[in-house]
Amino acid sequence: MAQPTTEPVEEYDYESLPPNFSLAQNMAAGAFAGIAEHTVMYPVDAIKTRMQILNPSANAVYKGMIESTLRIASGEGVLKLWRGMSSVVVGAGPAHAVYFATYEAVKHLMGGNRAGVHHPLAAATSGACATIASDALMNPFDVIKQRMQIQNSSKMYRSMTDCAKYVYRTEGLSAFYVSYPTTLSMTVPFTALQFLAYESISTAMNPSKSYDPFTHCAAGAIAGGFAAALTTPMDVIKTMLQTRGTATDPELRSVNGFTAGCRLMYQREGVRGFFKGVRPRIVTTMPSTAICWSAYEASKAYFIRNNDTASS
Repeated sequence: MAQPTTEPVEEYDYESLPPNFSLAQNMAAGAFAGIAEHTVMYPVDAIKTRMQILNPSANAVYKGMIESTLRIASGEGVLKLWRGMSSVVVGAGPAHAVYFATYEAVKHLMGGNRAGVHHPLAAATSGACATIASDALMNPFDVIKQRMQIQNSSKMYRSMTDCAKYVYRTEGLSAFYVSYPTTLSMTVPFTALQFLAYESISTAMNPSKSYDPFTHCAAGAIAGGFAAALTTPMDVIKTMLQTRGTATDPELRSVNGFTAGCRLMYQREGVRGFFKGVRPRIVTTMPSTAICWSAYEASKAYFIRNNDTASS
């Protein structure tokens, strides 16, 4: 007697882009992840910026994380560690919405969402495409953030809007994007390395690819720290380009690109100069990427669960 046949039930891998997970929900999850990532570790990022300033005045040299934190808090007030955060909040939401939407779309197109198979090339490529798109939106906000993070910035700018107007009035629209090519030279390899490491580590820790907060947190932290250490030199030059308008040094103010920035840095401080702020960069990036991936995956899981409930 013939056995009745049953149709295979179509399943989707949690890590893939499921059919009931809309673009709007994906962007909302990305926006939440971006804001959470940047705001929690913002004070350490502010210290990193001050440590990376080229040839500051004698009273504006910052060398260590603890010493810098105490100095800013005691000399300028604890709230100065969060000065400029409004720019990050305004920019990070839309930028990370674009970031994760691009990541999922490109990963899907390259076949990176097929269950049971690791796709390192798809992960790296989708990460690189995601950062190109999001940095185009985020770069002006990052310029404003770093201008407001430097010492005595409150004497020049009262608010994020005031800073944006001042930069535009004194340096023109190009000042918001002079660091964009350098930013990409840092963020494209950073994101490719981070996504490659994250996908590899999370797959090794969680072969079933089910939602696992510990895996997403640990994999995000390790991947972020690894990528941050390798891309610190580009971050130093980016800071130089984004803060050059506040310098009194004519040679520094005239730097207009990555190559010129590297040349000047090497002349002034040698190879060591390219790794200024590497410790706070790693300390900032490890928990921030852990928070980012955890927030994104939690939001993604929430939307998927709600959609499944609504459709059943």
